[in-house]
Amino acid sequence: MTKRYLLGLDVGSSSVKASLVDADTGVCAASAFFPEKEAPIMAVKAGWAEQDPESWWEYTKLSLRKVMNDTGAKGEDIKAIGISYQMHGLVCIDKLQQVLRPAIIWCDSRAVPYGEKAFKDLGSEQCLSHLLNSPGNFTAAKLAWVKENEPELFDKIDKFMLPGDYIAMRLSGVTNTTISGLSEGMLWDFKQKQPAKFLLDYYGFDEGMVPDIVPTFSIQSEVCAQAADKLGLKEGTPISYRAGDQPNNALSLNVFNPGEIASTAGTSGVVYGVLGNINYDPKSRVNTFAHVNYTKDLDRLGVLLCINGTGILNAWVRRTIAPEGISYADMNTLTDQVPIGSEGVSIIPFGNGAERVLENQETGCSIHGVNFNKHGKAHLMRAAQEGIVFSFCYGMEIMQEMGMDLKTIKAGKANMFLSPLFRNTLASVSGATIELSETDGSVGAAKGAGIGCGIYKDNNEAFASLKKLAVIEPDQEHLQQYLDAYAQWKERLATVVAK
Repeated sequence: MTKRYLLGLDVGSSSVKASLVDADTGVCAASAFFPEKEAPIMAVKAGWAEQDPESWWEYTKLSLRKVMNDTGAKGEDIKAIGISYQMHGLVCIDKLQQVLRPAIIWCDSRAVPYGEKAFKDLGSEQCLSHLLNSPGNFTAAKLAWVKENEPELFDKIDKFMLPGDYIAMRLSGVTNTTISGLSEGMLWDFKQKQPAKFLLDYYGFDEGMVPDIVPTFSIQSEVCAQAADKLGLKEGTPISYRAGDQPNNALSLNVFNPGEIASTAGTSGVVYGVLGNINYDPKSRVNTFAHVNYTKDLDRLGVLLCINGTGILNAWVRRTIAPEGISYADMNTLTDQVPIGSEGVSIIPFGNGAERVLENQETGCSIHGVNFNKHGKAHLMRAAQEGIVFSFCYGMEIMQEMGMDLKTIKAGKANMFLSPLFRNTLASVSGATIELSETDGSVGAAKGAGIGCGIYKDNNEAFASLKKLAVIEPDQEHLQQYLDAYAQWKERLATVVAK
């Protein structure tokens, strides 16, 4: 029997990953990523971050070739393609679909003043009620920077695109985008349910620069003859799903409904929850975008909390405080020797730059309550993990203020979620059940493609094979100790923020 595969592409800033998923079993048959070392990011000036979109295309070809070789799959075996991508980037193309300049990617900060000025000139009520965010340092503001600083180049722009839109264009020869994509660029008006004309007019962007809008789950375009020849694919293969990396991570964990949350905790940490009604944080401490299943008739919003100082703190503790050569697993064993609350030690983990959850304050990391006669390395190791959890919960309280009922946190069993201390503390303080599964963005994108092309009737069928590796419930026996430690942490944070 001929295999039916779904291809998922995850276009990140460090690599492009491809996965082939067996459409009938839901099992990933092969994955590969390129480059094997992190892709270069060009920083011509301080705060700038650019990449050549052509390099994403080259990495796509290499990773696809590898998974097809590993599985023996032929082009006709691949029934649909889904794309996940690094959010908030800007790709500019001319009428011949040629890239006009390097892409300005998500971590480039040059456009901050352009977003801030728009927020001030247009007013917070206008921006927040229509965009659900400040224009900030997102795609629209980056395009405004190009307009002011590279006017001759700007005049040549036919369409602006997100990184995932660019890869879809290279596959199909067609330029289009999604509502979810426009929302992450601050270019979707949630009140008018159309591209944000008031912001386009403010910046002086022609509406024709906005690519055609296609549904997130749909036959958005098809592989063209030229791409089919270069990649070994079949001409006409549908591209049927596209989403930014954080909405796609939620999709890959089958997070679609209000009250469900997807979380990651690597170097930085993300909590992404689904909201069932239009709302926003008036202080813009969290960002709100259209989720993958948002439509003009169905409000499904992704509320994004990002904490910069998460796994990077745990890595710093291992490198600087823990005994030399110790593993993360050994650190977890040592923390078991210390009671909940680290016997009064608290660590504020915000030592990796300005934190949006603190209204962009840069407080630095700080350690509180150390008694030289009582506390040792294990106390600091435990307090670090507790502090990371407490920072998550602090942000999740903002989500609750917006009307989100936190019931379930879904995550991959990776990074900080490998730590029992981290998991138990998060479940207990948040009151949510944690479900751990094994998946990744490229696999999620493949299954999204299966939904979009009709192989799967809905998300539940697409993710029926998603196996729970562990379920962690709140620790009712020690709940008060967790809550007391969190309350003390918040008191200490308040003194730090007030300085």
